[in-house]
Amino acid sequence: MTTTLSGTENRADRRGSEYTFDATEEGASDEQIDESAAREATICVVGLGYVGLPLAVGFAQSNYRVVGYDVDETTVEQLQAGVDTTGDLSDDAIQDGDISYTTDAAQIGDADYVIIAVPTPIDDDDQPDLRYVESAATTVGSKMKPGTTVVLESTVYPGTTREVLAPALEEASDLTAGEGFFVGYSPERATPGDEAHGLADVVKVVGAQNEKVLDDVAALYESVVDAGVHRAPSIEVAEACKVVENTQRDLNIAFVNELSMALERMDVDADAVLEAAGTKWNFHDYRPGLVGGHCIPVDPYFLAHRSAREGFEPELVRTSRKVNESMPDHVAELTIKALNQCHKTLCESRVLVLGLSYKPGVGDIRSSKVANVVERLEEYDIDVTGFDPFADPEAVRDAFGIDVQEAVSFDGFDAVVVTTGHDEFERLDLENVASALESDPALVDTTGTFDETVAQDAGFVYRRI
Repeated sequence: MTTTLSGTENRADRRGSEYTFDATEEGASDEQIDESAAREATICVVGLGYVGLPLAVGFAQSNYRVVGYDVDETTVEQLQAGVDTTGDLSDDAIQDGDISYTTDAAQIGDADYVIIAVPTPIDDDDQPDLRYVESAATTVGSKMKPGTTVVLESTVYPGTTREVLAPALEEASDLTAGEGFFVGYSPERATPGDEAHGLADVVKVVGAQNEKVLDDVAALYESVVDAGVHRAPSIEVAEACKVVENTQRDLNIAFVNELSMALERMDVDADAVLEAAGTKWNFHDYRPGLVGGHCIPVDPYFLAHRSAREGFEPELVRTSRKVNESMPDHVAELTIKALNQCHKTLCESRVLVLGLSYKPGVGDIRSSKVANVVERLEEYDIDVTGFDPFADPEAVRDAFGIDVQEAVSFDGFDAVVVTTGHDEFERLDLENVASALESDPALVDTTGTFDETVAQDAGFVYRRI
């Protein structure tokens, strides 16, 4: 079923009885009137993860009344207790403003705007898994009041808002999209661990079912996003832009990953090649490495799924995914070659993996490709221990199935594999590290953290991507 979204009312037209659009001063501008009216709105954010929680806090800090809803009781209890569950905000920030956290779906009915920010993973066959979107839509639809505007922020393939979200809302609410409620789409652009690119600092892309709803939703986001709002000409354009952003990055990283493997076989330093090529003004600087996280390894599959549905197979997109998914095998191979060069017996070797999260500066181990590196090494009966200054040791033990150090110690290991480029590792003294390791140690530096000459002078057999 494809829902036609054709409502014509703007927020003032459809909710005139619910809002008082009075200007407090004679001669107030339209912008001042809109601003005053917007602050009277109640916003519900559904899904309080690394996307939804900063949204909820951002609106609360901008003087909106906010309801933060999540089905996870533990998450909500921690938030109610004043604990920042993402680590990207602060305990003070999550209580800053008129914000309440709840598992009570009935409170969704208080909202004028509902923003859905739930996970959209891929399944074991690399197909989009939209069950969280569908479940959220059913819950929201069953509780929302007539006139509510629902904005989806989860990453989806083009067409999902019309084909999946709106029909689910209609079925649960017994209302008609475009008449009884209104929908829009605004792709999340969250970057965990990056303080310079928070909610207020990154341009917000917005798409909606018609121009008046678009203006309404854009004005809402403009009140909290200092960088401004880009009005997409359709919902589908807004949906597609998110998956294209990360697919582009995946393609470029795949190129340098494949390049590094090719140059290694030519005995040419890939890092030096990229440095030399980077002296040209129009060369794009990407570096090889593991590609983990919630966006880059996932979003290309959403684009490929929708494209294949229309009869076009995006071969370059799929090939890039295969290249990047092969990198854990390549890192494991580099480690095995380094151990062999050090004359180590693999089944008797101990390896310390530095960095277990999916990116520098964060402790999130979900979607971390380091787990795949560990798995490959263990296939050769190599004893693997991990350390990460940000990741929770107990969570790593459960997820990776390895010993995890609470504080880093190099004693007794045959090799160190740096898999996440945390700044803390740059401060390591390689001579001291080498002296603590077993004789003839190996250093596999997948992040390019250390200088090869310095590592070799310290006594390491050095390898890098």
